[in-house]
Amino acid sequence: MLGLLAREALSGYDLASRMRERVGFFWQARHSQIYPELARLEGDEMVVHRVVEQRDRPDKKVYEITDVGLEALKEWVTAPVKPRATRDEMVLKAYSVWLADPEKAVTLFREQQRLHEEQLLRYEEIEAWMEEEWGEDLSLPSSPRFASYAALRRGIIHERGYAEWCGWVADRLEKGGAGTG
Repeated sequence: MLGLLAREALSGYDLASRMRERVGFFWQARHSQIYPELARLEGDEMVVHRVVEQRDRPDKKVYEITDVGLEALKEWVTAPVKPRATRDEMVLKAYSVWLADPEKAVTLFREQQRLHEEQLLRYEEIEAWMEEEWGEDLSLPSSPRFASYAALRRGIIHERGYAEWCGWVADRLEKGGAGTG
């Protein structure tokens, strides 16, 4: 959330929307988690809010990152990441696929391949838009646009690799294990 608030001041509702639109592909937060976290961040003096009056709607709180929050975010960005086991149901299924009905398994892996290829296409469309609209900013590591692009590139690589892997598994299942490649 601090990463989003470092880019712009946002209401809780707008923050939830940005979470879905911008970081939802690689980080999820439920709407019910956002407001308690904003309260915690405000208690830790990492964000502040101001009330914005609205006509025909209840007033809303708009949150901004503070200097304390910005410093915490800067430290967090370069802190070491603790290795965690990846939880991937498809990998777990592949681990036991030798027990499965081959036709059903092929169907499952082809469907996953299709889904990852569709997501890859969406990411590539966003990439083309970014390159067209943001141009040189994408090569400036000090730009938030570079950071958005870097996250997108990770998504592209992930989706391309996952689709390829699903296709590879399905191909082997269709061939009945013949060949190695």
